[in-house]
Amino acid sequence: MRATLYPARLFVFLFCAALLAANSPPGSAIPAQDKPNRPPWAQKPKSASTAKSPPAAEPDDSQDSTPQRGRIRVNVNLVNVLVSVLDEHNRPAPDLPRESFQLFEEGVEQKIDVFESETKLPLDLVLMVDASLSAHKEIAFEEEAAAHFIRQILRPDDRLAVYAVDEDVHQLAGFSDNIPTLEAAVHRIPNGAGTSIYDAIELASRSLERRGEDRRRVMILVTDAGETTSRLDFDAARKGAVRSGSLLYTIVIRPVKNESGRNTAGEHALETITDTMGGAMFYPDVASELDGIFDRINRELRTQYRLGYYPNPRGPANTYRQIEVKVSGKHQVRHRKSYLTGPQ
Repeated sequence: MRATLYPARLFVFLFCAALLAANSPPGSAIPAQDKPNRPPWAQKPKSASTAKSPPAAEPDDSQDSTPQRGRIRVNVNLVNVLVSVLDEHNRPAPDLPRESFQLFEEGVEQKIDVFESETKLPLDLVLMVDASLSAHKEIAFEEEAAAHFIRQILRPDDRLAVYAVDEDVHQLAGFSDNIPTLEAAVHRIPNGAGTSIYDAIELASRSLERRGEDRRRVMILVTDAGETTSRLDFDAARKGAVRSGSLLYTIVIRPVKNESGRNTAGEHALETITDTMGGAMFYPDVASELDGIFDRINRELRTQYRLGYYPNPRGPANTYRQIEVKVSGKHQVRHRKSYLTGPQ
């Protein structure tokens, strides 16, 4: 009797096991080495027939976490805008309240998240002097005015570099707060032939771009505006300037006062770049006015407003975004007109 029961029981057992296997969903059985809670090195390798190799252009598998976090960081980047406000008498207008300002990006009003009525951010300045000035007889006065400006402008945390501009661009002193060294540099400006203004602006832009984000970047160019020998063109110079987020103050020494007697193309190009960067143009009639112009630049830099905002909406990566600042009342307003968004 017992000998005949065992095969029957075995048959029932095998039948039930087969029935359970048939009713289980596909893939429900996970081998021990394929359990998801195991580290990658303990997982069982997939066979060549089942493993998927995503194509090189497929971004999904590689952009789940880290790049997403990167995009969030970019979206909260603060955009700083330095604003110079002048009253109806062309003098700096300090102590205006936040409510006097409106800020727009691409025509959309932005919330002003940072407001400083007199920014204390330290300065990084590049002073560029045209070594080929047609009125070169005034070079000694220009050098002394520049030296006076250095003594006047620099404060403990500020840094300044000196460049000479002719057919080439020469750095005579790197960023420093050593006033005697910087003064000596402006007195070593050589006699040149051509004038490479676009090259100078692009080189200064790259130099300033490497400086800290928590500093103000300023270029001051003393030139006759007679662009003749640059390897780069106007567009390259302007793009470099916008990318650096610098201000440009241009002082044009005109050897011939009458426009009909000189080539004004360089002046018009510099006016466009200077306006885009939020600086100012000056046209002294005589070299003796340089001291007053440098004094005005100094006062303006010490009474600038700083506005900061988080763009909403944020523009696409690597695109130029237009900025506009409005101030209530009868005021002249200068600021950089655009900025370049970062990668996302």
